[in-house]
Amino acid sequence: MTQSLSTPREFPRAEGAMSAKVRNHDWENTPLGPIGNWPQALCFAVETMLSSRFPACMTWGPEHTMLYNDAYRPMLGAKPEALGRPLSVVWSEVWPALKPLVDKAYAGEATFIEDLELEINRFGHPELAYFTFCYSPLRDELGTVRGMLDTVVETTSKFLALRQWREAAVSLEQQVAQRTADRNRLWQQSEDVLLVARYDGTITAVNPAWTATLGWSEEETLGQPFASFAHVNDFLQVSAIIDLLATEPTRRQLVARCRHRDGGERWIAWTAVPSDGFIQAVGRDTTEEHQREEALRNAEDLLRQSQKMEAVGQLTGGIAHDFNNMLQGIMLPLQIIRQRMAQGRHEEVDRYIESGLAAARRAAALTQRLLAFSRRQPLDSRSVDLGESLTGLASMLKTTCGENIALHMDLPDDLWPALTDANQFESAVVNLAINARDAMPGGGSLHISAANVRVGRADDVSVPGLELGEYVRVVVRDTGTGMTDDVIARAFDPFFTTKPMGQGTGLGLSMIYGFMRQSGGIAILESAKGQGTSVSLYFARSVHAPQTDVPEPETNLSGPRRPDSALVVEDDEIVRALAVELMRDMGFQVMEASSGSAAMALLSGVLHFDLLVSDVGLPGPNGRQVADYAREKFPGIKIILMTGYAEQAAMKPQFLGEHMELLVKPFDAQTLVRKVHAVMGQPL
Repeated sequence: MTQSLSTPREFPRAEGAMSAKVRNHDWENTPLGPIGNWPQALCFAVETMLSSRFPACMTWGPEHTMLYNDAYRPMLGAKPEALGRPLSVVWSEVWPALKPLVDKAYAGEATFIEDLELEINRFGHPELAYFTFCYSPLRDELGTVRGMLDTVVETTSKFLALRQWREAAVSLEQQVAQRTADRNRLWQQSEDVLLVARYDGTITAVNPAWTATLGWSEEETLGQPFASFAHVNDFLQVSAIIDLLATEPTRRQLVARCRHRDGGERWIAWTAVPSDGFIQAVGRDTTEEHQREEALRNAEDLLRQSQKMEAVGQLTGGIAHDFNNMLQGIMLPLQIIRQRMAQGRHEEVDRYIESGLAAARRAAALTQRLLAFSRRQPLDSRSVDLGESLTGLASMLKTTCGENIALHMDLPDDLWPALTDANQFESAVVNLAINARDAMPGGGSLHISAANVRVGRADDVSVPGLELGEYVRVVVRDTGTGMTDDVIARAFDPFFTTKPMGQGTGLGLSMIYGFMRQSGGIAILESAKGQGTSVSLYFARSVHAPQTDVPEPETNLSGPRRPDSALVVEDDEIVRALAVELMRDMGFQVMEASSGSAAMALLSGVLHFDLLVSDVGLPGPNGRQVADYAREKFPGIKIILMTGYAEQAAMKPQFLGEHMELLVKPFDAQTLVRKVHAVMGQPL
């Protein structure tokens, strides 16, 4: 009978790679012919073989055309594809030994052989291998033998081990018996997984701990690639280790996740070594250790979050107290100004305006200190001659400290230039001088010195927390009351102060600490009760010559009408309105937008713009994105970015593009006008 069991597209139906290979193979050029014409008996035998997880192959017809299942594939090693080829060709090197057994099966007689020794060539070199198999005849619907089924398992590792034991037993029977018992006991009772695999990764033996740890039975494991049991995310790592073990005779260690039969995963720490032609591996289940580590990390995260919230509470409490005082200093003068204007007493207004401006400046200084502490204050870092800056501060420091405090400065002529913000540096020194003055109520000495230092080398200065390199060190030292250990531990905390209520915000040292870390340096505090205090500031050396500032004259806030047009982008309505008014007073034709999207819409229209003044933190696209878009539309446009706080603008050179300027809020009208004139030039 030649009626087929199914169509080629439906047959075979078994799952697996070999089933797909059988479906896609070109059978027309083989003795079996087109797959659609295969007899029912052949189709049934092939379907049964492919569905089995036990290694099996079969032949059909007088040419012994070969088919095999997925479990059989590892036995072929690196041989050419065997599907559809004669058995005598695939296993040509052992065909003389196999042919009589095949002939018996085709004669209708089954054969079972245990541990048959064969010299095979499946990896490009001869090797002795041992197999236990059964050759069974395959009959058609009429009972005629048409083929043969071979169910086989390789027993090489087991056989070699048994043979070694038998050979050793000749002279050392008792010793070998004891060793064998110990090995079997270790193999059987070990809580660690013991595994043997060929160099291609095919597992040939596992101990009971394998099943106890991962759930896979020995039958489900043997003959399978070890990498197939690896977690999908660790598959490549495991495969790479197997390749190394096959080529380099070195012990390897690996921690990887393995799939559990129940769908879960287990962390296994493997130690593997190539030996006697096989990979011997020991695996320890470390899943609980990983779970404990994960729980510890989670607990540490919760602790850090708790500490952050505590710090936020301290910050917000201090900020609220200080800002309420400053807002009071702004609100009352404004209310009095309105009252005096209504009374016609205009001549008294100026002093209240000055009072309100002074309170606003104090609020601005507080925000700058907060930004410095959080290391988010925009810095104008450049090459600075710290010796020149300190010399220029001498007069102010003498006035600040008073007549009963002697000021001593030790500033070498060959001091390196430093990379920092000159204004913030001077502010830090003044803050330290004020702290020193308050620590010497009965008078004393304030010493300020500077020096070039190299950090990190064996013969140089060692400063914890500071990278190796060249620095300029500025030391501010007093002879005051000093600090106790608990005060030193909290000295850099925000809003911590030992001064009486109303005499300090507690942000001075914290501002200095944030400024130094943001500048790439460090501040180190040394003190002892009754022995004074010393603060060392380390600034990175600059490779460029120092830059000097030229004082800018008072600028007229208004000007003649000019042909330039400007776009002002600011989401705060009041700030935007005042900036637009100032720009119009300067003679610009001004358009305005309250968001990044609205600004881009104006930039993409028919209007031409010569200047963009934009806040950085905008709804929608931010100010830098708007600036980039404006530069695309108008390559020659000048750009000024405003910020009160912007992560990206924390360090000016890294954030600003070419021909972009930064304006830090809060700024006064003179600052805005000077910045615009510097960018656009004076009107004709």
